[in-house]
Amino acid sequence: MHTEFLMGNEAIALGALAAGVQVVAGYPGTPSTEVLEMVAKHKTDDVYVEWSINEKAAMEVAAGAAYAGARTMVTCKQVGLNVASDPLMSLEYIGVKGGMVIVVADDPGPISSQTEQDTRTFAQFSKVPVFDPSSPSEAYDMVRDAFELSEREGTPVFLRPTTRVDHGYESMQIVEEDEWLRHKPEGFIRDSSRWVIFPRLSVANHAKIERRNERLSEELSGSRYNFILHEVGKTDGARHVGIATQGISFTYVHDSLDVRSHPRVLRIGTPFPFPERCAVEFLQGLDEVLCVEELDPVIERALIAVCGRHGLNVRIRGKLTGDIAPSGENSPDSVRAAITRFIGARESDAHTESQEEPSVQLPLRPPVLCAGCPHRASFYAVKRAMKGEKTIYCGDIGCYTLGNAKPLDMVDTCLCMGAGITIAQGVFHVEPDTTCFAFVGDSTFFASGITGVVNAYYNQVNLTLVVLDNSTTAMTGHQPHPGTGRTMMGEVVQAVNIEAVLRGIGLTTVETVNPLEHELAVQTVRRVAAEPGVKAIIFKSPCIVLARPKAKSLVDENKCVGCTRCVRELGCPALVPTDGKVRIDQSLCTGCTLCEQVCPFGAISGGERL
Repeated sequence: MHTEFLMGNEAIALGALAAGVQVVAGYPGTPSTEVLEMVAKHKTDDVYVEWSINEKAAMEVAAGAAYAGARTMVTCKQVGLNVASDPLMSLEYIGVKGGMVIVVADDPGPISSQTEQDTRTFAQFSKVPVFDPSSPSEAYDMVRDAFELSEREGTPVFLRPTTRVDHGYESMQIVEEDEWLRHKPEGFIRDSSRWVIFPRLSVANHAKIERRNERLSEELSGSRYNFILHEVGKTDGARHVGIATQGISFTYVHDSLDVRSHPRVLRIGTPFPFPERCAVEFLQGLDEVLCVEELDPVIERALIAVCGRHGLNVRIRGKLTGDIAPSGENSPDSVRAAITRFIGARESDAHTESQEEPSVQLPLRPPVLCAGCPHRASFYAVKRAMKGEKTIYCGDIGCYTLGNAKPLDMVDTCLCMGAGITIAQGVFHVEPDTTCFAFVGDSTFFASGITGVVNAYYNQVNLTLVVLDNSTTAMTGHQPHPGTGRTMMGEVVQAVNIEAVLRGIGLTTVETVNPLEHELAVQTVRRVAAEPGVKAIIFKSPCIVLARPKAKSLVDENKCVGCTRCVRELGCPALVPTDGKVRIDQSLCTGCTLCEQVCPFGAISGGERL
C-alpha cells in the first residue's frame, strides 16, 4: 500500500483496476469523464478500454464481456444512463457472470447537465443495488466492494458518485499494482435458458431479484457503509432527534454538528436495497429525524415506510416537509443552517424557507463560445443566409448549445443528444412552410444522430442537417470518436466519413465547407437549403485546441470607425469595445479571421491559423 492524493474519479479508476476490471466502456460526460481516461492511463496489457459511440453501446459491450466472465465497468453521467436504460432493464433480469459495475456520476445543481435526476431512484426502479460514496477514498473502497457484490449475486451494481465526490481530492491508501487482482475469465458458455431473455425467464428471474434484494437489505444493514454515530440523540433536554444522510451531504453534516447537541446520525451508503434493520435501530427512541440528502427524498421516503411497517412514532422531516431544499445541490452553509433550525425547532414550528440566501452574490459569468470557435462562424453563416426567412434552428447537446446566446441567438430548441434532428421533423409536419435546420456535432452525430437522419429520409421530410465537425468531442475534454481515426486504446484506425455515411443513407445533396470561409459558407447554406428533401452541410474546421493561431488579428485604429459590427454580430470574447473603437485581446485571439471578413471598413487584418 502507498498514499496518493487523488481526484474522486481517479480513485474510482484505480479501485476498479485493483479489483481486476478487464473491460471498461463508456461515453464522455462531465462529471464522469476522468474515470475511463484514468483507467486508460494506468491499465495493464490485459485491460481493454473504449469510448463507445454512446452509452447504450457501452452497456452492451460491457454486458457481453461480463457474460464471458470478465469484470467490466461502464462509465457515464446521469443523463447517459437514460440512453443505456434499455439494455440495463433487461440485463438486470438476465444477470451477469463476471462482476459488472456501472459508474453513474450524478450532477446536483446541475453544474453541467440538463437534469438533476437521482440514480438512487433509478436503482429502485431498475432493482439494481447501488453504492453511494461520500468521499473519494470511500469511492475507492466502494468500487471494489461493488465488484465483489456484483459477481457474487450475478447482478450489475451501480456506483453513484456526485460531482463533489468525482472532482474532490483526498489523500488515501492505494493498493500497489503488483497486488491488483488478476483472474482469467471462464469464457462464454452457451446456455439459451440463461442468456436469451423470454417472458418465462423474466417472470422467474423477477421473483429471484425480489428475494435477493430482500436478503441484501438485511446483509447491507451490517455493512461498513451504513452506520450510526452519536448514540445519545438528545437535544435541549426534551426531544430526542437524529439526522439521516448520505453522500457528500454526510461530510457537510459531520462538519456542522454541535457536539453539545449530540444528535444521532445515520449514514446510508447503500440506499438500495435499503438497510432496514440498521434504520430501525437508528429510529428507536427518537422523536424526530431530519433527512439531509441530494437529490430525491430517497432516505426520507424509506424511513417513513420503515416507521409505518414497524409502528414507530417518529416524525420524519426533510425535502417533503420543506426543511431541505427540494432541488439543487446541498452546500456546507445550507446544511448547517438546516441543522441549526432543526436542532432548535419545536413541533409547532413551520418551515417554508429551506435554504438561506448567501449574504454576498458572486458575479455571473455567462458561458460563451470560445474566441475563434468555428461553431460561431457556422451559426453566423446560417443566420446571414436565412435572414428574412421563416426558420427554426433545432440545437443539440455540446459546445454548440452556446449558439443560443446573443448576439447569435441560433438555438431555438435543445432537448437531448440527437433530438434536434427529430424535433425539426416534428415541426415540419405541423408547419411545412418553415425552413427547418438541425444542428449536430460530429461526436453526437455518431452517438445518436444517425437514427434521426434515417427517420427524416425515410419519412420524406424537408430538412437541412448541419453537422458541426470540429474533429473532436470538445465539450467533455477532446475525447476521440469514430470520425477522428483514433481509439482509446491508442490505435490509429480508418476514420468513419460523415459525408459517406449520409450518402449511404440516401442523401444526394451533401456539401462540406470551411465555415471560416465566410462568403462561401453563406452561399453554400443558401444553395443547399433551397433543395427539397433531406440535405446536409458539413461545416468542417478543427476546434481551436487542435488549431493554434499562426498569427493573430489586429485592429487598425485609423480605419476603425467604432461601428462595433464585429462585436454586435459575432459576440467573440476577444473583441473588446474601448474608447469608441474596438480592440482585440491578444491573449484570446486565435487568428480565425472571421472578424476580418465581417468588418465593413477593412479595419481588421493579420489573422492566420495553423
